[in-house]
Amino acid sequence: MSAAFVALLISLVMAALLVATQRWHGRFTHDHTQGVQKFHVHPTPRVGGVAILAGLGVGAALIDTASAQLLQPALLAGLVAFGFGLAEDITRKVGVRERLLATMASGVLAWWLTGIHLERLDVWLLDDLLAWLPFSLLMTAMAVGGVANAVNIIDGFNGLAAGAVMIALLALAAMAGLSGDGALAAACLLIAAATLGFFTLNFPWGKLFLGDGGAYLLGFLLAWMAVLLVERNPAVSPWAPLLACGYPIMETLYSMTRRTLRRANPGQPDGNHLHSLIKVCLIRPRTGHWPIHWRNAVVAPFGWLIAATTGGLAIFFMHSTVALIVAWLGCSLAYGAWHWVLTRSCKAAHDR
Repeated sequence: MSAAFVALLISLVMAALLVATQRWHGRFTHDHTQGVQKFHVHPTPRVGGVAILAGLGVGAALIDTASAQLLQPALLAGLVAFGFGLAEDITRKVGVRERLLATMASGVLAWWLTGIHLERLDVWLLDDLLAWLPFSLLMTAMAVGGVANAVNIIDGFNGLAAGAVMIALLALAAMAGLSGDGALAAACLLIAAATLGFFTLNFPWGKLFLGDGGAYLLGFLLAWMAVLLVERNPAVSPWAPLLACGYPIMETLYSMTRRTLRRANPGQPDGNHLHSLIKVCLIRPRTGHWPIHWRNAVVAPFGWLIAATTGGLAIFFMHSTVALIVAWLGCSLAYGAWHWVLTRSCKAAHDR
């Protein structure tokens, strides 16, 4: 029995147990229905990250030695990000800044455990600066913290964040496999398998939510696998994993820009994310007679399509920095155009 299958099975069983026992822990773990980004109608456990971590822990103990040497330090480092996220899931008192700093600390801890850090971005002058260790560690911490926070931002509908992360992990695994790095490919696939176990309870019924703990854990692991891909495989452009993780990163950059222009707090949630606009402007008017969990779930495939597009382009152009930069700019412009069209559509419908 493969380690990935065991990780999937353990994650699925733990997710089912969390749902079945919510009457006892729900007072601490339920995500309630009031809030600007709340679309569900029943209190739901938001500790799906516990199930994913359980699957990863068992799978990492069973995977081959070469992959374990990559995955086990990452899991240990990721406990910091997971712990702060889980604390927010339970207490609702851990701020965005503290969670972001925790994920950055996970990146520094991963370097301390492995000696690996970002050493190249294929950008003039930046690569020279990355030769200075303190600057390299800062960039590494910011990269993993940024991706982790980005995954948390897109965690708004059943299956959206987990599905996007699995697609990105599959893209990283494909690039690692094509580069002859079977150990890294296996590690990525195991993380995806553990995520799939949780996903089964999350999509489409929304019986269990990822929560901040799960989002920060998956975001950190996704970012760290991206760092490993670049540092272990010199022929792969650093822009390839960046594009593979493009969907959550684009949403984060657009959200920060939008809130800054409106002089709003960049860390505060709002209802203007692309996935929220898809639900309100595109899905809701056409599916008003559908059950609420189906209306929420149907948003996710739109995000998966974006993730699959950026992931596919990353694989196709994985060795060409110029082509990847052009692809990144094109995808970003298309993303912004779609956001603009939906915003105008929502405003026009509201004015009528």
